[in-house]
Amino acid sequence: MDITYLGHSSFRLKGKTASVVIDPFDSKAVGLPFPKVSAEIVTISHDHEDHNKAELVKDVRKVISGPGEYEINGVSIVGIASYHDDTKGTKRGKNTIYMIEMDGLRIVHLGDLGHKLSEKFIEKVGSVDVLIVPVGGEYTIGAVRATELTRLIEPSIIIPMHFKVPNLNPATFSKLAPVEPFLTQIGLPVEKLKKLTITNRAPEEEQKVVLLETKQ
Repeated sequence: MDITYLGHSSFRLKGKTASVVIDPFDSKAVGLPFPKVSAEIVTISHDHEDHNKAELVKDVRKVISGPGEYEINGVSIVGIASYHDDTKGTKRGKNTIYMIEMDGLRIVHLGDLGHKLSEKFIEKVGSVDVLIVPVGGEYTIGAVRATELTRLIEPSIIIPMHFKVPNLNPATFSKLAPVEPFLTQIGLPVEKLKKLTITNRAPEEEQKVVLLETKQ
């Protein structure tokens, strides 16, 4: 399986039987170009324009935009309800966490998670190969909570997202933190890649952070 970073909170997972694009975004709203991309499946964590532009993805057979259990082209997806803030959605609404199983691997994308997760929830998720976690704060959990959550889930690979980078729309994202505070807080080896490729074996047991370059 290949994991490519499309920018902000958006990723493309390419497996043996299908591809999934997560949280495609409006370029004007985010300030970054959204690349031309195709996939059979699109998942939307919440209905904000920096996460919900499924129409920008070509060849889509199924758009998933909320909690539930789905099976498409040999890919199993479970959407789990959560919130965009720490007041049960009163500020920014709901958020869906997606647990995606493909090619024998379990990938969890937390969307714009804004609160702690219960031990019961973490037990429900179970073993995680790749955790994609927001780290920029302001609209989501920041470095400290992202680190706490990562240590509870204990994934093999951690991919940070939703942090400050050059050219983000300053009107909306000026208060986001960069990725460095999270990297310092988590204290794990960091590997910078253009694309993460994982074979159908389990990822290596030693935890690491993979910092993916944005595909433009």
